[in-house]
Amino acid sequence: MTDTKNPGDKTLTATPKTLTLKRSSESGMVRQSFSHGRSNAVVVEKVKRRVIGPGDKPSAPAAPSAPRPAAPQAPAARSDAPAAPSRPAQPPRSSGSGMVLRTLTSDEMGARAQALAGAKQREAEDRKRAEDEARTRILREAEEERERQAAAARKREEDARRAQEEEARRRAEAEAAKRFGEEQAAAAQTSAAAPERAERSEQRSDRPAPQRPTERTFERPAGPAGPRPPRPAGAPSPTFRRPAPTPESDEPMRAVRRPGGGGPRPATPAKPERVTRTPAAPKERSRLTLANANVAGEDRTRSVASYRRRVQRMTGKGHQEPKEKLIREVVVPETITVQELANRMSERAVDVTRLLMKQGVMKKITDLVDADTAQLIAEELGHTVRRVAESDVEEGLFDAPESEDALKPRPPVVTIMGHVDHGKTSLLDAIRHTNVVRGEAGGITQHIGAYQVTSPLGGKITFIDTPGHAAFTAMRARGAKSTDIVVLVVAADDGVKPQTAEAVNHARAAGVPIIVAINKIDKPEANIQRVRTDLLQYELQVESLGGETLEVEVSAKEGTNLDKLLEVIQLQAEILELKANPDRPAEGSVIEAKLDRGRGPVATVLVQRGTLRQGDIVVAGSEWGRVRVLVNDQGETVPEAGPSTPVEILGFNGAPEAGDRLAVVENEARAREIAEYRTRQKREQAAARATVRVSGLEEMMSQIKTAGRKELPLVIKGDVQGSVEAIVQALEKIGNDEVGVRVLLSGAGGITESDVILAAASKAAVIGFNVRALKEARDAAERSGTEIRYYNIIYDLVDDIKSTMSGMLSPERREEFLGNAEIKEIFSVSKVGKIAGCLVTDGVVQKGAGVRLIRDNVVIHEGKLATLKRFKDDVPEVRAGTECGMSFENYQDMRAGDVIECYRVTEVQRTL
Repeated sequence: MTDTKNPGDKTLTATPKTLTLKRSSESGMVRQSFSHGRSNAVVVEKVKRRVIGPGDKPSAPAAPSAPRPAAPQAPAARSDAPAAPSRPAQPPRSSGSGMVLRTLTSDEMGARAQALAGAKQREAEDRKRAEDEARTRILREAEEERERQAAAARKREEDARRAQEEEARRRAEAEAAKRFGEEQAAAAQTSAAAPERAERSEQRSDRPAPQRPTERTFERPAGPAGPRPPRPAGAPSPTFRRPAPTPESDEPMRAVRRPGGGGPRPATPAKPERVTRTPAAPKERSRLTLANANVAGEDRTRSVASYRRRVQRMTGKGHQEPKEKLIREVVVPETITVQELANRMSERAVDVTRLLMKQGVMKKITDLVDADTAQLIAEELGHTVRRVAESDVEEGLFDAPESEDALKPRPPVVTIMGHVDHGKTSLLDAIRHTNVVRGEAGGITQHIGAYQVTSPLGGKITFIDTPGHAAFTAMRARGAKSTDIVVLVVAADDGVKPQTAEAVNHARAAGVPIIVAINKIDKPEANIQRVRTDLLQYELQVESLGGETLEVEVSAKEGTNLDKLLEVIQLQAEILELKANPDRPAEGSVIEAKLDRGRGPVATVLVQRGTLRQGDIVVAGSEWGRVRVLVNDQGETVPEAGPSTPVEILGFNGAPEAGDRLAVVENEARAREIAEYRTRQKREQAAARATVRVSGLEEMMSQIKTAGRKELPLVIKGDVQGSVEAIVQALEKIGNDEVGVRVLLSGAGGITESDVILAAASKAAVIGFNVRALKEARDAAERSGTEIRYYNIIYDLVDDIKSTMSGMLSPERREEFLGNAEIKEIFSVSKVGKIAGCLVTDGVVQKGAGVRLIRDNVVIHEGKLATLKRFKDDVPEVRAGTECGMSFENYQDMRAGDVIECYRVTEVQRTL
């Protein structure tokens, strides 16, 4: 609000920093000026003081005198000083000139204080905003500097790559010119392209550099740290001037004085000077942005790749640069697929297959090839080959060398071998004072067992009992390999038999000494001398005949000379000096393995070296596990088993195969690695065997033989792995070219539901040897109609399968000659056809028999005799010397002089 009463008086001006008085164009009022162009007018009243005496009357107020210019007023205090507290109004004081100035009221003082506080707050906000802008500018300039450095690095890489491409292109052009005799054309092309490249380089060097926005700095007028000078009313707001940097100035940024007398701002790092592009320094390539695109003088040229594409389009074909052959070192394992071999050589699989076809090997990319073939193909393609074996994971697993000082005596391992029913198990029962024979079905041993006894001399002896049946050849071979001494049992009343001779061969192949035990000497028909004589034909000469082979005459039934047999075994063991190191990880051999429903996989192991303890991690074949329980031959749990000790191991994750070697490893990781390698090896070898075919005539003949072969599918489950193996081998031997056995699945353990489902899907029979089917398996067999057969004697099993396979054989056709007849004349009868009048010359002719029409010793027709008549009557047969009439089924071309041969065909059932 503005009151103009005293124009021409001084004006009161207030700013955030100072309050000044200056003359105003309006008299009688004081104007206050604040920041941002705000102002306020204060009216100043001039009052004359008059003295009223007693009796005087107040007169009318005098007219105001003419205004007189006031003395200049001192500048007001700084705005930083706190506002003065409000004081009570005092009577106005008159100046010497008679002019009275009114003091500010409390409201006016409060408004003034608020205005000063607001001005200070706005100034602080402006200062903070300026600092934020400076900080943001510094960060932005640093980011731009990093981008410029990255663009320069990319430019250097691009120049290097272009130089390499140019060098490769020149080499390729020179090679092509040298190969096709175009040296002059290449030289001309190079000389013609040189001016063009020089001109293009000059154009790039003359191209103006893009203009950059000038670098600007904030600059404020420097002055003393005092109040800001007042800004005239209506003047524009102050702006920041950013002068362009001069080349002579080396300081990164001019110091800026902060408002309010603060210190200078921190200087920002100076931007690097822009390098002027010269023909020697190619143009920098940076990221294309809108700002770069709008810069004056910046023109974009065609890229090198675009120029090449244009040249290729114009010439009609691209430049074919020769590819350099990559020579690799190919690691070739024992077996490898064609695809994997191609990948390791960085070749196409079709090229590898083509080379295999040239070598006469027809393979798909998923087929396996052996290491020799893979090496031949790799060397043919120019690669080097390094042969490796995956069996490296088994290094150090078996037969580790050990010092002689660590070896200690161990018990001998003795294997009882001989023909079936010669008393092997009975002899061992007599030694052990047990009755194992009673537990065997049919009184014959069908399992391999291991036992340990104490000899009269005090030492321990480990016995391994093997079956004598012909089907258990593999068991006997395993027993001979795991033994130190072989005891050959021969019955005195029966003599040497085929399995006896086989046991001798196994013992000699294993290189172990033989002790002959002549059993059943208590029988009246025993002939000991015949046994000694029969052994001579197998080059086995006993001591009684002047040889070196020890012999003992024993009787398992009466217990005769059993101690003598043990003493002879102990003596032979002392001669062999059997030793082993018990203080090392155990090694052994799996004698037998089975799957017990209550205990899981169980393996009978003979420890040969070291000591096996509970908690050891063992590997046997493709199975591994941690030893949970060790059970000896007496059924007792033992904490450990030393060398030459037979034990049962519980803890395998699957039943190993009989004959696998067992070893203790340091951790589960290696055990798992070895088991996986062996499983993979078995699978690959089986696949390789399946793909191997005999070429040529042999392959054709084998295909002809097996083309119409009938197969009997079977699923075989047994109590132990050895029995299952013996059954499979026995069944594979009873087939021929027309019929055979196909074993879908074989294993140890009870018959499960999955076995029955497999048999039902393949229409096979399930064979259980000393095992029974589970309830779920029986229910599944009833639903699907699958037959399950149980056996406990291998004789009965083999005989039944043989009879079944015999029924699958096609019957044999046998032709029986009946007689001959000669056609004398042909008669034509209406509604009947031609009738041949014949004379039976040999044998007899029967109605319904098979006949052949022979003309000039050539068979013209073969069929059946339709009618046979004697005069007008039908007769069943006509004998020699008798005339008759004959007609054939569906045949009329008969002539006089033809011979009719009559025969009968009978079918005879065949057997294996």
